[in-house]
Amino acid sequence: MTSRRRNGLHSMDSTSSNPRPTPPPSAASAGPGPESPSLRPAADGVARLLDAVGDERLGDPTPCPDYAVRELLGHLVGLATAFRDAARKDLGPTTGTDPGARLPLLDDDWRSLLPARLDELAAAWERPEAWQGETRAGGVPLPGAVAGQVALNELLLHGWDLARATGQPYAPDAASLQVSYELLAPADGPARADLFGPPVEVPGSAPLLDRVVGLSGRRPDWRPGD
Repeated sequence: MTSRRRNGLHSMDSTSSNPRPTPPPSAASAGPGPESPSLRPAADGVARLLDAVGDERLGDPTPCPDYAVRELLGHLVGLATAFRDAARKDLGPTTGTDPGARLPLLDDDWRSLLPARLDELAAAWERPEAWQGETRAGGVPLPGAVAGQVALNELLLHGWDLARATGQPYAPDAASLQVSYELLAPADGPARADLFGPPVEVPGSAPLLDRVVGLSGRRPDWRPGD
């Protein structure tokens, strides 16, 4: 998204000088087979947050400056749909549209739609062929292995956004955190160069979740009203 805060796939630009990121070092272990990370824990982690999001919270701020909770939920619906279709190699409008072209709209049936999309997303990336070959997301061509990692990272970070915005605990699984860290950590890697703005400095002794959040350009201590 062309956002004031560069935030994940939001800022991937198919017209940039590097529209097709080079796979990060961990992509070699993200191919088909038992080494592929599972998106199920991250997807389920987001789904568990939804019951506590009352209608009165939809206008609350989030760590993404352009998004209230309403837009964040709409973005989660969109990214779950896009990366589901990217895994299926079902390339079309859902995978070819820049998510930053406009603010996401939240469908009235989001309470049933979003959990269904999250489940479909996780299931799609359980297929070994999802991690093979080439695909597309947000209008950007990507190797399947990289797209799967980006999808997992988007889920993990936006789950943190939603949890922090709505005052809920959030504890992603260690394997998902490690995938996100390896995607974000290289200073000259594709995630640093193409997907995110400057990292927020976080002590090396901080929990891995805080370090991942900082690498994404977010403040780990963000609270509503900041």
